Amino acid sequence: MMQSALYRPVLSLARNPAITRSFSAAPSILGAGDTGSPKPRGFLAENDAFVRREAASEAMYVREHEREKLELLRKKLKEQKKHTDELDKYLEELLADQGGEKN
Repeated sequence: MMQSALYRPVLSLARNPAITRSFSAAPSILGAGDTGSPKPRGFLAENDAFVRREAASEAMYVREHEREKLELLRKKLKEQKKHTDELDKYLEELLADQGGEKN
């Protein structure tokens, strides 16, 4: 008798139509290219404009990022070359002073 008293409130909630929800097992149907539609596979994937546009956008981003990195490396290389030239000039002056080869 005690168990039936415990389950009675739960059963009364389940019978209330305002509280229960209906669940649908049917998927929503979307057309090709609609937001949320499944990605096409195989032959259709190559012809999808969104996929091509997205791939082109990603490729452009990667190229721009690589270009920035390359410019930074070129700048660092110029600085290193300038520093190396200064060191070479300093060494030549130092060796000229030690060897007595002043012209």
